[in-house]
Amino acid sequence: MQQKYQGSTRVKRAQLQTLQREFELLTMKDSEKVDCYIGRTLSVVNKMRANGESMDSNIVVSKILRSLTSKFNYVVCSIEEANDLSTLSLDELHGSLLVHEQRMQDSQPSKEQVLQVTQDDRTSRGCGSGRGGRE
Repeated sequence: MQQKYQGSTRVKRAQLQTLQREFELLTMKDSEKVDCYIGRTLSVVNKMRANGESMDSNIVVSKILRSLTSKFNYVVCSIEEANDLSTLSLDELHGSLLVHEQRMQDSQPSKEQVLQVTQDDRTSRGCGSGRGGRE
């Protein structure tokens, strides 16, 4: 019985080390949405907690802020300036990041808009300009 317990303790310790490494290496991918990245992070955190790791939410908040893509740099600065990170909840961080992500998406033209502008540009150059063509 004792050997079995020691074996399962070793397995848990090994799993926890693997999860800790995975947590350390987590970074947001360039095309990834905030929801997906936070979901991946919380999945690893929950597995770590299930294996006996006690992890405060402020550690998770700090990790998420450190590992966002560079397009969130100004957002991270504003969140750090406006909040006490030791008391900022995951839900508050998540909401704030979602708002900023939505604003970034709204300010960027969609592919359809870019294609339409490109197409309009080509047609206006080709016809009716009176330059270099036959009239």
